[in-house]
Amino acid sequence: MTALTSRPFMARGVGRRRVLKAAGATAAAGVVGMPAIVTGQTGTIKIGVPTIQSGRVALVGQTSVGGMRSVFDPLNEAGGINGRKIELVVRDSKGAPQEAAKVTRDLINNDKCQIILDAEASSGAFAVHEVIREIGVLCIHSNSETSSLTADPKLHVPTAFRTARQGIHDAIGGGDYAAKVAKAKNLKRWVTCSPDYAYGRSNTAEFMEYAKHFEPSIQVIEESWPKLFQPDYTEVVTKVLNSKADAMYSALWGGDLSAFIDQGNLYGLFDKMSSFMVNLGDYGVVDEVKQFPSGVYSGGRYNRTVPPTKENEDWYQAYVKNYKHKPTNWSWENATAATFLVEALKATNGDTDGKKLAAALKGMKIKSPWGAEGTITMRGEDNTIIDYIIGYGLSQSKDPYIKDFQSSSWVPILELEKEWKKKQGYG
Repeated sequence: MTALTSRPFMARGVGRRRVLKAAGATAAAGVVGMPAIVTGQTGTIKIGVPTIQSGRVALVGQTSVGGMRSVFDPLNEAGGINGRKIELVVRDSKGAPQEAAKVTRDLINNDKCQIILDAEASSGAFAVHEVIREIGVLCIHSNSETSSLTADPKLHVPTAFRTARQGIHDAIGGGDYAAKVAKAKNLKRWVTCSPDYAYGRSNTAEFMEYAKHFEPSIQVIEESWPKLFQPDYTEVVTKVLNSKADAMYSALWGGDLSAFIDQGNLYGLFDKMSSFMVNLGDYGVVDEVKQFPSGVYSGGRYNRTVPPTKENEDWYQAYVKNYKHKPTNWSWENATAATFLVEALKATNGDTDGKKLAAALKGMKIKSPWGAEGTITMRGEDNTIIDYIIGYGLSQSKDPYIKDFQSSSWVPILELEKEWKKKQGYG
């Protein structure tokens, strides 16, 4: 466990209001009733960060916290919010959903955090989401991309928001791109290889749905579902090769994707079929793979050339200088979460009440290096962001590791998302 504190201003004699006991949670949710938090509006602003800090994907926690600090550190140096400094309290969930829920409760009840920035993968984010439903503090999910987390009205929590990219958005933009390549190269027979949990399953289904929507000749002839954090991919690579498909789609990420690529290279996998990997272009993968494959179609996660603006390059250079590692997709998502939170705190004059912050966030638009038009909007109807950069490019083995990047238009994404929500019964 690690607490990250940016030397916050601590006012003497300032007490926190007492914790009030809430009603017990329903047994169906599988969670224990927790107290509602009412906080004083003076002293340090404590933000709890449940995330993964150990194991194969410890990079999740490292680069997520780096993204937050890229916003909070300058804010604290400038005096904070009305003199109140931001203090991050970071806890390791080890990638386990039950631990993510426990850590979140501890952050609120024991560490007295007034706000949660949930930097969990989707495997833990849904558990955190249910804790927030009980307690009602403000929560921003900054890494989970599973569409239903914010798209499904049955899962809606008024004080929970998302600054991670959403799977359905990537699926529509990526499916359109893949369909055009498939038509040009006659790629009809596809195999998929994605992690066997909520994100992998939903992301893959959505991507292939829209690839087939834009190019009906596409058919999925084989699927492979390796376990999250699986150590060996020999059987998986063999299954993909034996499918004799024209193309492969994969939503593997982080250390799992690095391991899959290293083992796939031994069998010449990427020379035998066209490959589309939504998470390939991230620096966390680029820096870990022994032999980075070229000619693979890569989604736009985080790259200092996507978009090719001064603002993005300046942020990248400052991040590397200050935190001694390269930013990842999680970094920009968490920097975005921190920026939205700072603006919401300014709007509430530093009040950390969950309902007041939620009201400030709905419909908010911020300037951003990662906005498709220089801004990102927090959509009020479902508490998730839109107008961020989406697209695909072609991987190359040298810096900047991606070329010929093509950004997706948000007009068809939003139109088709509405149709998708209706089909899902989301309304």
